[in-house]
Amino acid sequence: MPGALMLQGTGSDVGKSLLVAGLARACLRRGLVVRPFKPQNMSNNAAVTTDGGEIGRAQALQARACGIAPTVDMNPVLLKPQAGTEAQIVLRGKVFGKAGARDYHRLKPELMPQVLDSYHRLGAGVDLVLVEGAGSPAEVNLRAGDIANMGFAEAADVPVVLVADIDRGGVIASLVGTHALLEPQEQARLHGYIINKFRGDTSLFDPAPAIIAERTGMENFGILPWFEAARQLPAEDAMALEQPAETGAVDVIRVAVPRLGRIANFDDLDPLGAEPGVVVTMVQPGQTIPADSDIVLLPGSKAVRADLDALRAEGWDIDIHAHVRRGGVVVGICGGYQMLGQRIADPGGIEGPAGESRGLGLLDIDTVLEGAKTLGETTGIETTTGKTVRGYEMHIGRTTGSGRARPMINLNGRNDGAVSPDGRVMGCYIHGLFASDTFRSTFLSHIRSGHVAGVAYEAQIERVLDNLADHLETHLAIDRLLTIAGIR
Repeated sequence: MPGALMLQGTGSDVGKSLLVAGLARACLRRGLVVRPFKPQNMSNNAAVTTDGGEIGRAQALQARACGIAPTVDMNPVLLKPQAGTEAQIVLRGKVFGKAGARDYHRLKPELMPQVLDSYHRLGAGVDLVLVEGAGSPAEVNLRAGDIANMGFAEAADVPVVLVADIDRGGVIASLVGTHALLEPQEQARLHGYIINKFRGDTSLFDPAPAIIAERTGMENFGILPWFEAARQLPAEDAMALEQPAETGAVDVIRVAVPRLGRIANFDDLDPLGAEPGVVVTMVQPGQTIPADSDIVLLPGSKAVRADLDALRAEGWDIDIHAHVRRGGVVVGICGGYQMLGQRIADPGGIEGPAGESRGLGLLDIDTVLEGAKTLGETTGIETTTGKTVRGYEMHIGRTTGSGRARPMINLNGRNDGAVSPDGRVMGCYIHGLFASDTFRSTFLSHIRSGHVAGVAYEAQIERVLDNLADHLETHLAIDRLLTIAGIR
């Protein structure tokens, strides 16, 4: 087996995904063949793989940091929350079924052999596998049958390092408390910890490592200062969308995005937010869609009918229709595209209770949620600009209607999406289209000429990954971590 190291967190959103990506890029630059692995992930932000499946978006970014294309073995179990308390289970890239929390907890022991099989297959012929845990190993109420943290680490015999977020406070307690809640054999697997997201003078933390070592015996592998450029990388967790929007910007293109409860593939927004002349505002529940918005963008959703009901409950449907009457532009992607139509039916209860919902009525289309999930990378021409777009499809549903006679995307002879007769409302199934620089620049220039700098988005991602690796090389004991991982 290759060398291996697992990063587990003292909680969610402590920065595990980002650290794996940064370590992967640092190790790649050292000449190592590296692969990322996350046994179990829960996220509606997913990516299409080269072998025709889907995995968490974070693992796709980590694969990119390793200099390779993503595969389903990098994230064998993906949970995608949908309507109610159920989640769709994606096993090795394909829909396996759906389950509530209790049913899934009983199912986990059956999934472990497939998780281990993916791990061993992924590690064949490589130098290092960087494993990311989920949530925290201190959730001992969920320890039985665990496949995400210590359960996997013990089954695969992988050394573990804890990641703690000092920005949220209580970092010493979180480290000592996590250690205290683990069983002795699990404590023995913990080699040390990383302090992440430190703001200010790190010398103030100087007494803490001795205190932590006295109570846990764990080694300190480094204190990472706040890495501001992390905001320029795709986020895995929708908690990132709770951050307040930028304020004070003037003379910009304003994009308003209703914050749906089951928002999916929200990294579609990142290339727009990267443009200096564009401000993307997440409209939170209880707020109205700003009247000065230039574009209202309806993103993907893992529970389209439930999110459409919530959209109406917030009064956002009224705001969107008022926006259209003022001459504003509306764009729907995947689930957002389906919402723009006349009707959405889910006769089999794929995304929640079976039934039918009235759409926003802005495009003459109807959608029935049925059939196999469509997954795949694609390239085409966006019809309103004539520019090439590249992206991926990831949806369940069959959309018909006369509106499709004016498609948004031409995919080498196969049409996708629809555009209203006045060209102000449009939607399609293609995720990632705004990452295509020429299309994005032209599209935004049509909204307001002269306000687009033309960011090279993909090049920016590569630059940030390199800067992140530099950041870790400066502040982490990477050589020591590689020794623990079995790399000499």
